[in-house]
Amino acid sequence: MRILRTITFTGAIGLMIASCSAPKGIVSIDPAKIDQMPLKTTPLAEKDLQRWSHLDLVKDTVPGMSVDKAYAELLKGKKANKIIVAVVDSGIDIEHEDLKSSVWTNPKEIAGNKKDDDNNGYVDDMHGWNFLGDSDNEQLELTRIVKKGNDGSIQYENALAQLTQKKAELEPQKQQLDMILNADKAVAAYLKKTNYTLAEVKAIKTTDQSLLQSQNIITQVMTNIGGDKSKFDAEINDYKEYVYDQFNYNLNTEFDGRKVVGDNPYDITQTKYGNNNVIGPTKESGKHGTHVAGIIAQVRNNSKGGDGVATNFVQIMACRAVPNGDEYDKDIALAIRYAADNGAKVINGSFGKAFSPNKQWVYDAIKYAESKDVLFVHAAGNDAENIDVKPNYPNDADGKSPEFADNVLTVGALNYEYGSKVMADFSNYGKESVDVFAPGVKIYATVPNNKYDYLQGTSMASPNVAGVASLIRAFYPTLTASQVKHIIMDSGTPLTNTFTISGDSGDATTLDKISKTGKIVNAYNALILAEKLSKN
Repeated sequence: MRILRTITFTGAIGLMIASCSAPKGIVSIDPAKIDQMPLKTTPLAEKDLQRWSHLDLVKDTVPGMSVDKAYAELLKGKKANKIIVAVVDSGIDIEHEDLKSSVWTNPKEIAGNKKDDDNNGYVDDMHGWNFLGDSDNEQLELTRIVKKGNDGSIQYENALAQLTQKKAELEPQKQQLDMILNADKAVAAYLKKTNYTLAEVKAIKTTDQSLLQSQNIITQVMTNIGGDKSKFDAEINDYKEYVYDQFNYNLNTEFDGRKVVGDNPYDITQTKYGNNNVIGPTKESGKHGTHVAGIIAQVRNNSKGGDGVATNFVQIMACRAVPNGDEYDKDIALAIRYAADNGAKVINGSFGKAFSPNKQWVYDAIKYAESKDVLFVHAAGNDAENIDVKPNYPNDADGKSPEFADNVLTVGALNYEYGSKVMADFSNYGKESVDVFAPGVKIYATVPNNKYDYLQGTSMASPNVAGVASLIRAFYPTLTASQVKHIIMDSGTPLTNTFTISGDSGDATTLDKISKTGKIVNAYNALILAEKLSKN
């Protein structure tokens, strides 16, 4: 999965481009009355939006995970163990002011001596391992399949068809993007400034038809985003990066991002590659991973950025294995094994792809993690598709066969608007393949260089759930990974309100029809159930 497919721009530019019965103590909402709950009719205040995933459905009428309630009523004064949470992602800015206190340090390794002190196969792996080396951009897996050539397989035919379709869809977007970029350049040249205002654009008087067209384009786009030029610049640059990265790297069969790594990505026995720079070649390489880590572990109540779900109770192990493009199965398999071998109890995987030629390597790694009692929390994907029909790898069942491991939680994304818009319009879904839903729209967390930002995607929903799992494992260490998985599934809040799925037939559906549990994750309920099971 292209990791920046988290829709960081608002859509203004995109618009232009596109012309049970619960255990005692658990808060149980009567399904018959849940649709009668009042909807929040006023916009969330910025301070609440920045931490909406921690709010409570009943108290705040926001479909958060009741994290604040759990801290206030259940965790005060309780002792917990520190647990290691591995973030398999694009890299992490481990120097970030809101993360550095929660970064895992390998106690068996001596920094900088260029020796493998703990004999785990990785030299100076002080905070994790970088399986990508200095590589950053990559092809999609379907591009790599097409590049290998026609082997007569259905996989090749499907990959070629999708590559052709994606290129055809991208071309008009690129043309209109270039039109906006050229219009911006023309207006800036006329006004002799790049930081112009909407009023200045509207005031342009000219008979030059080309400039008039540029004026109209910029007026339309800037009006759609409230007239803010800095916002226009940020969003158009994000979109430019998204479009051109696909042309230059993701969908380009001639590109080879792996040559700088120096290994054979199709030889699972070749493990001596990568380096210990878990940030990546630049700090911006780790924007996605830094955000994911922050959702789990950024410091609570320090008046900086957002709040982590499991602050003070986790150590973040960085496993850099997800490029700007599709991850290699080999890297993911080895990263999971590295995490399991070095003490992680929870692994977050905010990545995924539609093709997985060496999926068995990853399946075996997941089963290995299960044998080490490690929970793997995985994002369902952001293609608004039914992954029962169109798989998003890795998963925990090959086709419709029974799950091969019981340590995987697959998470879909929620919107902050309770009611008919509660499901994120980009989220994948699946009655068999998606276990639960959690907050994934406009999540505020750490990004590189001591900054914070809103990102969205199932990539953000997954670490929210990994944070809840981390709380359970920290306070109730005798519970197994499988038990923690089922606690989170069983203790969630069932929703019965109807909504339509983006790109679907338009028929109304409910959460129980598109996920295994029909529930949204609730930290408060999960901790109560964990307490009960641990006593038993």
